Amino acid sequence: MINVDISQLQHWIGALFWPFVRIGACLMVAPVFGASYVPRRLRIVFAAAITIPLAPLLPAVPDVALLSADGVVITIQQVLIGAALGFALQLVFDALTLGGQLLANGMGLGFAFNQDPLRGVTTPALGQLYTVLGTLVFLALDGHIALINTLADSFHGLPVGANGIDALRARALADWGGMLFLGGLRVALPGMTALLVINLAFGVMSRAAPALNLFAVGLPVTLLFGLAIVTFSMPTLGSAFTALLTDAFDFMRALSAPQ
Repeated sequence: MINVDISQLQHWIGALFWPFVRIGACLMVAPVFGASYVPRRLRIVFAAAITIPLAPLLPAVPDVALLSADGVVITIQQVLIGAALGFALQLVFDALTLGGQLLANGMGLGFAFNQDPLRGVTTPALGQLYTVLGTLVFLALDGHIALINTLADSFHGLPVGANGIDALRARALADWGGMLFLGGLRVALPGMTALLVINLAFGVMSRAAPALNLFAVGLPVTLLFGLAIVTFSMPTLGSAFTALLTDAFDFMRALSAPQ
């Protein structure tokens, strides 16, 4: 007859519950998994499907009751760690959307809004196009598998315990927020530079022919050249987004590395 006391049962539950909390918090925030079109129940199923085979391979969890004060602190730390990892990767997709918005405003498509399937809000159509293309590139490069691997490695750098996101890691995460603007410029800069040349050409034309109505001619021409720029800048977009993904995963590994 096997005898199981309450302390052993709490330890077994904690060995599954706390990794599940970290993985679930990450999937709630991370791109693709945390999109608005993915039901919350399905995210929970994904988190459980990742946790169950991963739990035996993780370091031992502390022998702490789940409902004690220390157990609540550990749970909060797991939520913070998972949300921080997912947020760091989500910023890359937000940078891609921001780059599309900057380019759309420069080419006259800023008024064309559509429903963003990732967040459930309205964004410029070009920004949504970049987001969809970035999602396809992310899945084609096995980014979802790299995310799961990074989550698994985070339990070795930041094992389950009361210590997690300290002041240094929180400061590094705040500094990483600048990647939103840097990445947006990296994505939109080639197209914005070409549009700037076109606008300078219109400025020269307005000085040479003051009677020319630039409001009637400029918008269609700018839109036409903008669509051509978007078409020819697709290879640049792919390389820029791949570089952003590489930087994001490097930062996630550094954020969960032992100090």
